[in-house]
Amino acid sequence: MIDFIVSFAVKRRWLVMAATLLVAAFGVYNMTRLSIDAVPDITNVQVQINTKATGFTPLETEQRITYLIENAMAGLSNFKTTRSLSRYGLSQVTVIFEEGTDIYWARQQIGERLQSVRSELPSNIEPSMGPIASGLGEIFTYIVRAQDNAKKTDGSVYSAEDLRTLQDWVIKPQLMKVKGITEINSIGGFEKQYQVAPEPSKLLAYKLTIADVVNALEQNNANRGAGYIERNGMQYLVRSPGQLKTLTDIEQLVVARRDDAPVRIKDIGKVLYGKELRTGAASYGGEEAVLGTAMMLMGENSRVVAKAVADKLQAIQPSLPKGVIVEAVYDRTTLVDKTIATIEKNLFEGAVLVIVILFLLLGNITGALITALVIPLSMLFAMTGMVSNRVSGNLMSLGAIDFGLIVDGAVIVVENALRRLGLAQQQHARLLTLQERLDVVYHSTKEVFNPAAFGMLIIMLVYLPLFALEGVEGKMFQPMAFTVIAALIGALIFSITFVPAAIAIFVKGKIEEKENRVMRSAKAIYQPLLAFSLKHSVALVAVAFTFVGIVAWQAQKLGAEFLPKLNEGDIAMHALRITGTGLEQSVEMQLTLENTIKTLPEVAHVFSKIGTPDVATDPMPPNVADTFMILKPKSEWPNPDGSKADVLARLRAKVADMPGNNYEFTQPIEMRFNELIAGVRADVALRIYGDDLSVVKQYGEKATALLKNVKGATDVRLEQMAGLPTLSVEPQRDHLALLGLTVSDIQDTLATAVGGVETGLIYEGDKRLKLLVRLDKQWAQDLEALKSLPVALPASQNPDLAFVPLGEVANIVLTTGPNQINRESGKRNVIVTANVDGRDLASFISETKALMTGELSLPAGYWLDYGGTFEQLESASQRLSIVVPVTLLLILGLLYSAFNSIRDALVIFSGVPLALTGGVLALVLRDMPFSISAAVGFIALSGVAVLNGVVMLSFIKQLKEQGLSLYQAIEQGALQRLRPVMMTALVASLGFLPMALNVGTGAEVQRPLATVVVGGIITSTLLTLVVLPALYRLIHKK
Repeated sequence: MIDFIVSFAVKRRWLVMAATLLVAAFGVYNMTRLSIDAVPDITNVQVQINTKATGFTPLETEQRITYLIENAMAGLSNFKTTRSLSRYGLSQVTVIFEEGTDIYWARQQIGERLQSVRSELPSNIEPSMGPIASGLGEIFTYIVRAQDNAKKTDGSVYSAEDLRTLQDWVIKPQLMKVKGITEINSIGGFEKQYQVAPEPSKLLAYKLTIADVVNALEQNNANRGAGYIERNGMQYLVRSPGQLKTLTDIEQLVVARRDDAPVRIKDIGKVLYGKELRTGAASYGGEEAVLGTAMMLMGENSRVVAKAVADKLQAIQPSLPKGVIVEAVYDRTTLVDKTIATIEKNLFEGAVLVIVILFLLLGNITGALITALVIPLSMLFAMTGMVSNRVSGNLMSLGAIDFGLIVDGAVIVVENALRRLGLAQQQHARLLTLQERLDVVYHSTKEVFNPAAFGMLIIMLVYLPLFALEGVEGKMFQPMAFTVIAALIGALIFSITFVPAAIAIFVKGKIEEKENRVMRSAKAIYQPLLAFSLKHSVALVAVAFTFVGIVAWQAQKLGAEFLPKLNEGDIAMHALRITGTGLEQSVEMQLTLENTIKTLPEVAHVFSKIGTPDVATDPMPPNVADTFMILKPKSEWPNPDGSKADVLARLRAKVADMPGNNYEFTQPIEMRFNELIAGVRADVALRIYGDDLSVVKQYGEKATALLKNVKGATDVRLEQMAGLPTLSVEPQRDHLALLGLTVSDIQDTLATAVGGVETGLIYEGDKRLKLLVRLDKQWAQDLEALKSLPVALPASQNPDLAFVPLGEVANIVLTTGPNQINRESGKRNVIVTANVDGRDLASFISETKALMTGELSLPAGYWLDYGGTFEQLESASQRLSIVVPVTLLLILGLLYSAFNSIRDALVIFSGVPLALTGGVLALVLRDMPFSISAAVGFIALSGVAVLNGVVMLSFIKQLKEQGLSLYQAIEQGALQRLRPVMMTALVASLGFLPMALNVGTGAEVQRPLATVVVGGIITSTLLTLVVLPALYRLIHKK
C-alpha cells in the first residue's frame, strides 16, 4: 500500500500537487468558517427554569415553587443533578444533564414536566425556561444614553424611562434579528406603564372600592368584532371599539353613578405614566443608565456574532431620536482578537524559527522550503477537521500546536532524499536524469517511511490520554488533543504524497552531500563528549538517574492548580451591601463607587448591573452589583510598564474606604467560568449541607472565621442567607370573621396598594404597555398611612358600604427572614467563598481541608463539601494517572515490537524520566505550579523523548548488524544521527519557544505547557546524545 502511494506520488507528481492545492483551498475555505473564541465553552448541558413569584418570601418560594419543580425533574433521562436558589419573588432551578445530551431534547423533556406540575403551583405562577445560551453567552453589552444637550420634541430631557422604552421597542427588536442571538437582556431605567392611583379618601366619599376601579378598567378596555354585513354590494366589517388609548381616555372612564351623576376615574384619583417596581438597575460612569446584553445562541461563533451585533448597532443608530446614542461598553471580540493575536504570534514566530533551523541544518533552501510548506498544509488540514467536528479555534485547541513536531516526518523524508540524491550524483559523477531522480526519491521515501510513521504514531499516542478527560477538563483539553492529532495525520499524509512529489519536481541541479559549518561545529563539540560518555558510562548513568531522583523529590514540592489565570485585561468586581438594602439606595451607593473608580487613570470606562435583569439568567438581590472596569490599552497608561496587579491593588485601596460595601474581585469571563464550574464566582467554595437554616448559618459563620486564617485567602465571605427585612401584615382572623371579611380581602387590598394590579394593556403602535391600579407610593412608604388604608366591608352585610382601617383587622410588624435559600441535589446548603492569592490552589485546599476537619465539628445529618476549579484538577489528575501509564506501556510495547528486544525498548524508554526531569526543573526555575496545561507539556515531552531515542538507537543497531563492534557502532551511529536528533530537538523546542516567552493576552495559559516542553527537550537531547549511548553500551556489554 505504502509502495503504491509513494510510487503514485512520484510518477503522478503534478496530479498530487494539484490535489494538494485543492485540499489547501478547501482548508482556506474552512478557515473562514472556523468558530473563533478566546477559550473553549465549558458550559455543561443545563437548562434554567426561572419563575417570578411576586410577593413570595424566599421560604415560601422554596416550599411552594422550587421544591415542586425540583421533584418534577427527578427521573428525567440523562438527568444528572439540580441546583437552585429561592429569593424574594424569584425561584431559579438549574437542571444539569449528562454530557452529550441534546439541549433541544432536554428542553422538550423539561417543558413536558413543567406542564404536568403547573396545576400544583400557586395561581398566576408561570415557570419559564431561560434562553438557549451557554454560560459564556454574554458576548456584547451596550449602553443607551442621551447626550447632555439632547431634548425630546416637547423640550424636556430624556428620562431613564424614555431610554428604556427605546431599548425595549426600538433597539431590542432589531438586534433580535441578528443571526446567532438568542436573547437581548435589558436592565436599567423603568418600563413605561399607565397607572391609575385612586385616593382612599375619595373612594370613601363615593363609597367605592379598589375592586370597583379594577373591574371598571377590565370591562371597558377592549375592541370587539361582530362579523360583517353586506350592503349595496359592499361588505362592511362590524366592530365595536372600546380600547383605551390615552391618559385622557382613562381619566374619562366611568366607574359608577352617584346621584345620577357619573363618577369618573379622574374624580377618584390620578392617572399618570407610572414606573414599574423594578428588580434591577444599571449605571455607567457614575450615572444611571440602560444596558442591553446580547446573549449568543449555544454553538455559534462568538467573534462573528459579536461583530454582527456591533454592525447592527451602527445601523440602528439613525433610527433613534436625535441626541440618543447607543454604544458598546463590552465586546468579547476585543478579548478574542487579543488572544488570537497571541496565538498567531506564537505560531508565526515558531514557524519562522523552525524554517531557519531546517535551512541551517539541511543546508538546502529548496528542501527547507518544501519541509516548511508542510506547516501551513497541515494546519489547513487540521482546520478542516476542526470545522467538521465543531471544534472552535481558541487558546486551548491551538495551544499545543508545535510545528517542530508536525514537520518531523517531513524532515526525515527530505533529509534522506537529499542525502541519497547527493550520494547518487557523486556515484555517477554527473547530474541525474529525470528517471534516475524519480527512482532515488521513491526509494529514499520508502526507506524512511516506517521510522517517520513510527515517530508520528508515538506523538499521536501520547496525546490520546487527553480524550479520557471528562466534564469541564474534557471540554478544555480534548479539542487540543484533536487539533494536534489532526495536524499530525495531515503532516503524515503530506510527507508521503506532497513531499516526494515536490522533491521530484523542484530539487534539481547539483546537490552537495557534505556537512555545513553548523553541523561541523556541532560535531566538533559532540565528539569528545561522546568519547567521555562511553569511557565513563557507569558513572554517567549513575549521575543521570541520581539527578532524576533529586528532581522527582523536588517535584513533590511543586504547587498545583487547574489552569493558570487568563489575564483578560479587564476587572470585574462584585459589590455587596447589607442584606435588605433597597434598590434605590444600592444604586446611589453604586454611583458613588463608580465615580471613585473613574479617578483611576488606567480605567477607560466602568459600568454596573445591580439586582436582577429582565431575564433572570444571573439573578442578584438588589443589594448586590456586578461592576465591570474596562481598562485602557497599556500604551495609554501613565506607566505603560505597570501591571494589572498594581492597578488592582490601588483599586482595592480606593474602594476599601467606602462604607457599607464588601467586595470580590475577579474578571468577566473568569467569573462566569467559576460560576459554571462550582456554582459560585470565587476560586473556592465550601458548602455546608443540612436541613435547619439556622444551624447551617451558624456553622457557615464558624467556617468563614476559620478560612480567613488560611494563608492566601482573600475576599472570604459567607453568602448572605439571612437578614431580609420583611414588613409582615398578619390578619386577625377572629376580627375578620366578625366583620365578614376574609384573608383574601386583606391580601388583595394590600397587593393593590403596594404592588399594583394589572388590569390590561394600552397599545401605542407596536408598544404594549401595562395598565395598573396602584395607590400612591406614600401609602406603601409610611407605616401609619398603611395602617389607615381602608378595607371595604362586604356589601351584603353593610349596605352603606362601610370601611375599616387595615390596622384594625391586621397586625403590621417588622421582621427579618431568610434572604436566600440554596439547594443542590435537593438539599439545602450555605456557601462560604474565597479567592486565592499568592499561592497555589492545591496546597490552599489541602490546608483548608485539614483545618476544617480538625476545627469544624458538624452535627449528625450535616456535612461539608468543597467546590471550585481544584475539583477539575483532582479529577483530571486521577484520570491521567491511570491513562498516561497505560499509554506509556503501549509505547513500550510498540518499541519492543519494533526492536524485538526488551532491553533496547527499555533503553529508549529511559529517555522519558530524564526528559520529564527537564520539564520539572523548568517549572521550578520559572516558579510555576503544576497545572493540567503543564501536564499536557509532559505528555508531549514523553513522545519527543522516545522519538529521539528511536532515531539514535535504530541506526546504532543497523551498524551493529553490519558487522561493526559495539563501541564503533555506538560511536559512528551517534555521530551520524547527530543531525536528525539535533533537528528534531531544535525544531520541537524552538517551535514552542515563542509560546514560553510570550506575554500577550492568553499567554499565561500556554506558558506552562511550552516551558515544560522546552526545558524537557534540553535534558532529553542531552540524554539521547550522551547518556543513551552510555546506557546502551552498559546493557549490551559482554
